[in-house]
Amino acid sequence: MYIEIITPDTNLFAGEAISVKFPGSGGKFETLKNHTNIISNLEKGKIIVKTSEGNKEFNVSSGIVEFLKNKIIVLV
Repeated sequence: MYIEIITPDTNLFAGEAISVKFPGSGGKFETLKNHTNIISNLEKGKIIVKTSEGNKEFNVSSGIVEFLKNKIIVLV
């Protein structure tokens, strides 16, 4: 699945991911390939992107995530 993490100033990350963990407003959750479509608010915490090269972590204060057809867009 493909993920983009975007801020108003820059594109923090864009690439293929095996799984992604999010600090959701209702608690932490994880997405995998073929996850059901979802839109969720994010709270302060870490987004952890698992790639074939290892984990990449991004601290966020808030945001929104959309998962649609194996593409994730995160606005933080």
